[in-house]
Amino acid sequence: MLALRGRRGRRVRRPLGAPAEADEAFVLPRPLRKSVRFLVGLGTGRVRLPAHTGTFSAAAFLLATGLYGMSLGGHTQDFAQASTTAAGFAIEDVRVSGNEQTSEIDILQQLGLDGTTSLVALDIAEARRLIGQMPWVENVTVRKVYPGTIEVNLTERQAFGIWQHGSDLSLIERSGSVIAPLRDNKFAALPLFVGRDAETAAAAFYDEFSRWPEFRSRVRAFVRVAGRRWDLRLDNGIVVKLPEKDVARAMKVLAEMEEGHQLLERDIAAVDLRLEDRTTVQLTPEAVARREVALKAREKMLKAQEKERRI
Repeated sequence: MLALRGRRGRRVRRPLGAPAEADEAFVLPRPLRKSVRFLVGLGTGRVRLPAHTGTFSAAAFLLATGLYGMSLGGHTQDFAQASTTAAGFAIEDVRVSGNEQTSEIDILQQLGLDGTTSLVALDIAEARRLIGQMPWVENVTVRKVYPGTIEVNLTERQAFGIWQHGSDLSLIERSGSVIAPLRDNKFAALPLFVGRDAETAAAAFYDEFSRWPEFRSRVRAFVRVAGRRWDLRLDNGIVVKLPEKDVARAMKVLAEMEEGHQLLERDIAAVDLRLEDRTTVQLTPEAVARREVALKAREKMLKAQEKERRI
């Protein structure tokens, strides 16, 4: 009789007359044995399930199927929105601070709030992105305050001047970045810069020109010429042409001429200060016509005087 060693090292004996094939019978892997015994017990009635187990299982299966279907159809957000709103988390108040040029109505429209939007389902990162796209917004923070309030804090961009490019007018920052198109006269007191590249060079020149406040207050527009120098258009229509370099020298000449001869109060069209060794004054067409009449009258008078001397 052969002796077999059991699982724990014990020797077991095969019953007399037992077939040899019994040693090679199929044995389930250990992890499956409990599950199989449970299923066998469930089938034979030895294992009893709690009451309503089938009902709960069916409900869980239907819920899982519904959630999976919503996920495939892209309706998960809508479901979360509706369920949390029904639970009392609808957004009822939006508190906005730090806004001067940005209206609260525009912020609500940007967020798409319709009175049924859920605070729980609101995507804060997306809300910041949408508000940050608004023209005047430089920085924004958005915070949820449960159960139904959103707090929005803005830092707005500061308008430095008005930039005219072609026929378009835009508000710009000191850096030259365009904020938004000019829509009304609320910013009419800001300095006007005209021409290509004027927006990027505006702040540096305006700060330098502050050394002559008596002239800066009379400037209606700072005109950039060929991206190299500036013309000043004064409130009375006179154009002052400044040089590319050494603006201080040119302004000193202008100040002396204004103090000694009230140049800018005369009937002139332009003062050219671009050349260091000379200053050119251009008359208006009316002044030119008057000057021609005066010259002709003077010439006629001189001829008459000369004729009288000959007699």
